[in-house]
Amino acid sequence: MLDASLKAQLKGYLANITQPVELVASLDDGPKSRELGELLDQIAEVSDGKVTVTRGADARTPSFAIVRKGSDVSVRFAGIPLGHEFTSLVLALLQVGGHPPRVEPEVIEQIRGLEGDFQFETYFSLSCQNCPDVVQALNVMSVINPRIRHVSIDGALFQDEVEQRKVMAVPTVLLNGEPFAQGRMTVEQILAKLDTGAVARAAEKIKAKDAFDVLVIGGGPAGAAAAIYAARKGIRTGLAAERFGGQVLDTMAIENFISVPHTEGPKLAAGLEQHVKDYDVDVMNLQKAAKLIPARTEGGLIEVQLENGASLKSKTVILATGARWRQMNVPGEDEYRNKGVAYCPHCDGPLFKGKRVAVIGGGNSGVEAAIDLAGIVAHVTLIEFDSQLRADAVLQRKLASLPNVAIVTSALTTEVHGDGEKVTGLTYKDRNSDAVHRVDLEGIFVQIGLVPNTEWLKGSVALSPRGEIETDFRGATSIPGVFAGGDATTTPYKQIVIAMGEGSKAALSAFDYLIRLPAADAEQAAA
Repeated sequence: MLDASLKAQLKGYLANITQPVELVASLDDGPKSRELGELLDQIAEVSDGKVTVTRGADARTPSFAIVRKGSDVSVRFAGIPLGHEFTSLVLALLQVGGHPPRVEPEVIEQIRGLEGDFQFETYFSLSCQNCPDVVQALNVMSVINPRIRHVSIDGALFQDEVEQRKVMAVPTVLLNGEPFAQGRMTVEQILAKLDTGAVARAAEKIKAKDAFDVLVIGGGPAGAAAAIYAARKGIRTGLAAERFGGQVLDTMAIENFISVPHTEGPKLAAGLEQHVKDYDVDVMNLQKAAKLIPARTEGGLIEVQLENGASLKSKTVILATGARWRQMNVPGEDEYRNKGVAYCPHCDGPLFKGKRVAVIGGGNSGVEAAIDLAGIVAHVTLIEFDSQLRADAVLQRKLASLPNVAIVTSALTTEVHGDGEKVTGLTYKDRNSDAVHRVDLEGIFVQIGLVPNTEWLKGSVALSPRGEIETDFRGATSIPGVFAGGDATTTPYKQIVIAMGEGSKAALSAFDYLIRLPAADAEQAAA
């Protein structure tokens, strides 16, 4: 199950356990139970006696609880937490075993202060890079507050349960048996949903902040680079982001980041966040910008209003709001989002094992998605608007070699069909003949590019017809003192390495703007 290298690493991690841990396994005679039993025995074997394995009973088999002996602290996994969830398993062992979680003290107090009993269930897939954040967040909360219980469930292993509960996207979280949330969430985001006063308290803290020299809006590669470059100049720097990491968090494999042959989006995002925190940057996460108000006079303070009602002011602002998945904007898409309409094949693909799906889009992302899904599902129909696929030739050759893939070009998807609970098919129009065709299927994966997150900027800063922020070669926008970088701008080629460079350039331009302000303007801006 675990090779020698992984066992050695695990042994080093488990040395940090300070309180005895018991793994209570619910197993039967099936092959998956045998696999899980082997994994648990290997964990105990390398723990130097700190972890023991016993047998128990649970409604879900195979499953196991990680229990702190002599206490009511525990977490449970239903399935075999390998793949992306192996880190979740290791962290759960450590935290149940007394090793302190990496959570801010005020967040720990907020978790402890929650009133009531909370039974969380999270459905994940082993190939989902978004799921570990949710699993780990809820595990941490259950260790800190024993009135919070959490079980993580491998949706691919418990497909009958997934069907019964109509889970068609991961991560899906239920609270006390009712739908709670879907998609990536941090501890802070979960707390904001449970603690209704958290948003108001955060707004009050933000209102009390002094003006910044540079305020970065966005926490993706461009925003992180901008914040680092600004902070290195020794000027007062703030960063407000709806979610730190941005679109990178939804990226599976990254193989073109120069000097790093291979990494994954969440790992890169974690590195970006840690690098920013190494500097004196005031990071305000989970904050969505709502309006940009230019300075009333040259050199005056620029204001950014947030959705929670608070405002931030700064002498300069760097816009790095990035982009999000583009939608088809056809009838049925919104109604059946996460009910068969999906945007992450790596995350949600395992839930469609043995079913029929479509992939919308014939670029690299679409063709890669079709190739990956073909190894899981019964059949893939790839639908491309253009007269030919736009993906790299090597990907097209691989796709053409797969027996369970059909390719449809010159096709416009016009409607998503469903039965009120889940997707049942789609309709597309042949752009050459105008003939309309229906495809019966259970899942639709949309891979048609990105759209910039700039709706909130309309009427304040110049945007292109595509909604991108117009910038010059220095990253300056149409508003003095406001700069921009990354996927939200008119800069071509939406790549991580380019976004980082553009964010760095915007920060250097903002600093240059500040030092060139006349003394009177600088004093006025500081007032």
